[in-house]
Amino acid sequence: MTSNLRQFPLFACAVGLLAVSWLVPVEAEQTAAPAQATLAQRIVHPNPNGYGPGRGSVHQGAGTMGFGTLLGRGALTPNFAFMHRGEIPVGSGIGHHFHLGADEMFVILNGEAQFTINGRTALVKGPVGVVCRAGNSHAIYNSSNEVLQWINFQVVVEPGLAASIDLGDDRVGATLDRVPTFITTRLDRTAFGAGGRGGRAGAAPAAASDVQRRRAGQPAIFGSPWAYVDHVLIPPGASTAPMTHETIAEAYYVMAGSGTVTVGSETAPIGKWDTIPVRLNDTSSFKNTGTEPLELLVYGVAKDMESKIALMTSGGRGRGGQ
Repeated sequence: MTSNLRQFPLFACAVGLLAVSWLVPVEAEQTAAPAQATLAQRIVHPNPNGYGPGRGSVHQGAGTMGFGTLLGRGALTPNFAFMHRGEIPVGSGIGHHFHLGADEMFVILNGEAQFTINGRTALVKGPVGVVCRAGNSHAIYNSSNEVLQWINFQVVVEPGLAASIDLGDDRVGATLDRVPTFITTRLDRTAFGAGGRGGRAGAAPAAASDVQRRRAGQPAIFGSPWAYVDHVLIPPGASTAPMTHETIAEAYYVMAGSGTVTVGSETAPIGKWDTIPVRLNDTSSFKNTGTEPLELLVYGVAKDMESKIALMTSGGRGRGGQ
């Protein structure tokens, strides 16, 4: 704890002023998937029983909630911390807390939630992603009338030096801004325009050129080797071209549809809410075998900052993209 605080002297002063505060290294509970696992074993399927309220209060937030780990520390790169999946019941949330040395994005898959970034709160409607850059604070509160489904993804600036500080604030009754004063990214299909509305059952198979990919999160919004967030729509019958991930690993989350993923010489089926890690030097491609668009959320993490900077200066999508 002491060594971590020395890396962040301004926040060390803040800790002394807080009545309730504590640090939790992000790597404490995370483990990487075995390198020898088959592709089918690496794919994480949704919990058929849901997540419920079993975890209790999170970061001193309101009510209780449950969540689980989809991908653990090091599953993609040394800077990768975790990918979680959970549910926030009505009247519950994640308390206001600082992130030291770690970028994080929460994605609300349905409904709407009150998000707080650095003490400013606004209502956002899913599916939407909200970014909390390293050194900033955030919170979530479910003020709606339905259970919120969410995922979150975290990448550290330096492995082993990230921590969080709780602020003892559940944000219940917070004043809402008319529009968010923080970074959000739309993740609904209308963001693709008319072409993103999906095909019709029985239509002719789509060509690879019909695959749509939009950059939903630019490299510059993250302070770590986190390179981008992409939103991909693969029409029925279409496939992505094989791509070798030389400098950027990717985690894919299936938001809708079904199909197959091929990594190297292995192919496995995928469906809604599955998570697929594609590691450095893997070659991957996706195919839509269903009758509706295969919709993917893609997190790209560079192997180091030099690789991320090369991506930014080249103006390209990087070797991790399809």
